[in-house]
Amino acid sequence: MTNFGALRFLGSLVLATACGTARAPDADTTADAADAADASFVDLAADASAAEASAAALSTHLTPTQAPAYYVAQGNQYFDALDRSAPADSVPTYSELVARWEWPPWLKLTGYTRTQMQGTDKLVKANAPAVVSHRDCRAFTVQPFGRCRVSFDYDNQGGGKPCPIYEEFTFNDQGEITFVEAWSDQPGLLPMADATDLWGEGSGVHRLSTRIPGLGNATGRIDPTGAAMTAAAASDPEIADFVARTQDFWTFWANENNAAGPNYFSVGCGWPTP
Repeated sequence: MTNFGALRFLGSLVLATACGTARAPDADTTADAADAADASFVDLAADASAAEASAAALSTHLTPTQAPAYYVAQGNQYFDALDRSAPADSVPTYSELVARWEWPPWLKLTGYTRTQMQGTDKLVKANAPAVVSHRDCRAFTVQPFGRCRVSFDYDNQGGGKPCPIYEEFTFNDQGEITFVEAWSDQPGLLPMADATDLWGEGSGVHRLSTRIPGLGNATGRIDPTGAAMTAAAASDPEIADFVARTQDFWTFWANENNAAGPNYFSVGCGWPTP
């Protein structure tokens, strides 16, 4: 807590020094300087409080700023970026620090930052060619605003069987995707506690996006090493895991890929194990 009396005394000394005089300031001058110092402190405190609130805000604090069709289109454009049959210029609008988290048997943090996500999308499209079929993307009034059920039909794996995926998209007020979260659409691998809750609208849905501090500010910009994230990570091991991966992305990705073994696509897609 700031001692306002000390601020008044300090303000008087500064004023006296600036004026080049040794005389004590009169009472009116002292009061004016103190009031200015108090006002400045209040402004700084308000700014700090606002910054802390912004850094801690959860995605569920936001409400849609776009029409439902926009969120549906963004979901489809996300999959277009991975679909070999889609136009190359059909891509989603990512935020600067967008992150993608794919739950096991996939590899957890599989994208971080706009630049990396855009580059990875192109690599996947070129090196793991697939058609993303059976798309059903929908918009919701609570975060995640976009949610999709799709199938990846790979050219060179799966023996013609589709790989069903459930995916969710969190947005900021500018309509940019800030967080992508994906699950295998297989029994026991989805986040819903209720098997009839196809779109994760009920209670007990286990998702990461609604727990990460910062996704709920206007730009959805997170600070992985900030105080709010550090506090959240201290009590939530999954957030702690996310934070660690953002700090050394490729090392964690390589380790996760090695640990997953050669058959994780078969597990995740529901294909027979070779």
